[in-house]
Amino acid sequence: MTVDRLPELLVVTGAAGFIGARVAELLLERGDVVVGLDNLNDAYDRRLKTWRLDRLRQAPGFRFVEADVADRGALERAFDELPARPSAVVNLAARAGIRPSVSNPWAYVDANVTGTVNLLEVCRRESIAKFVLASSSSLYGRVNAAPYREDANTDHPISPYAASKKAAEVLCHAYHHLHGIDVSVLRYFTVYGPAGRPDMSPFRFVQWIAEGRPVTVTGDGTQRRDFTYVDDIAEGTLAALKPLGYEIVNLGSDRPVTLNALIGAIERLVERKADVRFTPTEPSDVPETWADVTKACTLLGWRAKTSLEEGLLRLVEWYRENREWAREIVTG
Repeated sequence: MTVDRLPELLVVTGAAGFIGARVAELLLERGDVVVGLDNLNDAYDRRLKTWRLDRLRQAPGFRFVEADVADRGALERAFDELPARPSAVVNLAARAGIRPSVSNPWAYVDANVTGTVNLLEVCRRESIAKFVLASSSSLYGRVNAAPYREDANTDHPISPYAASKKAAEVLCHAYHHLHGIDVSVLRYFTVYGPAGRPDMSPFRFVQWIAEGRPVTVTGDGTQRRDFTYVDDIAEGTLAALKPLGYEIVNLGSDRPVTLNALIGAIERLVERKADVRFTPTEPSDVPETWADVTKACTLLGWRAKTSLEEGLLRLVEWYRENREWAREIVTG
């Protein structure tokens, strides 16, 4: 526990999710009490969520509540049963993924829009001063010049997922203006790491290459992504808990690489050649993501520290340790 601060009670939604679990872990490590909410949906294999949740449950300061942020009644009951007023709500509950949102936009509106307004209403009702929203680099579309700055025009999202995150950001601004809630909106850039989302390319490519399966790449592999290690993202999220008013902040590595380079790095770590197969580009994809992190450095004193090579090594090591079941995870 940090000696110069008292423990706080915080609510982390999406606590069994990839980023949510790591944020909860860091809060617990610094001595805080965390109530984790998650509906444990089947958007991807629940074994990953169980693995993360089992780790959190080992901490004495953690309490888990199974609840859906889109269910207003269940959410209000969960907050009514808290032992004290939380100092902050960190909203990491979300439906993520660009392509699935095209075929099932309703799930994204429920989780990302309705869920956000339900949580903001709870904050208003309970006088919870701080709200952190996990947003996405997907708001930046084909018309934005890289590296992306927070003041870029994001009024033209090209997927329902991006549109739902834009709606959540705007709702946060309205509640800040009307009710004085202090809000940090964090636009995450392509987060990866151990026990990560199986629909993201780092997890998929590690699994496919390690198991000798074909590696399917949408496009020609020259599109660039700003891969950011999960620990860096979690540390930036904790830094954003301080009072900021209303701010939108990019959290990214500021070091974009091509998908082809990502595959090459994984090949070296796994010590196996990839069988790469290219497919046509999807209309919801963008050619590049790249975070301008000047604002994060200035406001939060934050910059990503983990190199892609180091982060991928940790992911590969995790995969090897859990290969018996991780190789069975459906990755698309």
